[in-house]
Amino acid sequence: FATADVAAAGLFDAIATEAVGRVRDFNPQDIANIIWGFATTADVAADGLFDAIAAEAVGRVREFNPQNMANTVWAFATADVAAAGLFDAIATEAVGRLREFNPQNMANTAWAFATAD
Repeated sequence: FATADVAAAGLFDAIATEAVGRVRDFNPQDIANIIWGFATTADVAADGLFDAIAAEAVGRVREFNPQNMANTVWAFATADVAAAGLFDAIATEAVGRLREFNPQNMANTAWAFATAD
């Protein structure tokens, strides 16, 4: 649905509500994937989910691989959701691990930081 620009609003609302209460159970890829899905669905408001993901990810950013970091900041930038603490945490972590980033991870991360509020 997300990539087809078709918003199943009821489903997305239910997923967002459920995910907020379970975000601590998500691994870094789960975090990046769910927030990507919501970022690409313009017709769905999920402020609570973005807030919960940002709060959870800040404390766990060391667990993220480069793709998880890049996709997470990309999603926040795409959705135009401010998350200064998350961006700061990812910037700090990424600086020390840039050798692990492939060119796509670097490009997506750079774009997200250049575009974010």
